[in-house]
Amino acid sequence: MAESSDTAVLLESFKKFAIHGDTKATGKEMNGKNWAKLCKDCKVIDGKNVTGTDVDIVFTKVKAKSARVISYEEFQKALEELAPKRFKGQSKEEALQSIHKLIEGKEPTNVGITKVAKTGAVDRLTDTSKYTGSHKERFDDSGKGKGKGGREELVENTGYVSAYKEAGTYDEKAKTK
Repeated sequence: MAESSDTAVLLESFKKFAIHGDTKATGKEMNGKNWAKLCKDCKVIDGKNVTGTDVDIVFTKVKAKSARVISYEEFQKALEELAPKRFKGQSKEEALQSIHKLIEGKEPTNVGITKVAKTGAVDRLTDTSKYTGSHKERFDDSGKGKGKGGREELVENTGYVSAYKEAGTYDEKAKTK
């Protein structure tokens, strides 16, 4: 009973790593990049006993000749290959259990995700209240862009020169005379 629940948790981790970074992946097969990521994220690669090269060699050994991916069964064979190497002082079964414990319940980490930089230079460069010249005309007082009106000079057919202070007052002056 405990054996089947352990394999279910291991299968779940396999599926999570198998679909990582690939929108078309089904979770039934894992490519070499995701296999290496699994080994790195789950601390199978320790730098002394197991290295990235060892992981790549095991992947190549367990996959079919012309294949580029491994199935869950091949994944288990790969773990059997790596377990005695990673846990040298233990028996083959104990080493396999230990390597399963490293992987069970884990999922891919997103360590290198780029975040929006909010440093002084970025704040200063994106502060629209400090813009001058023609760039200042592209934003209103709140800092929101004016859209096309801020980028192009829109022609007003009023008969007045642009920026004339008393535009639209001719009719009132003509009536008073």
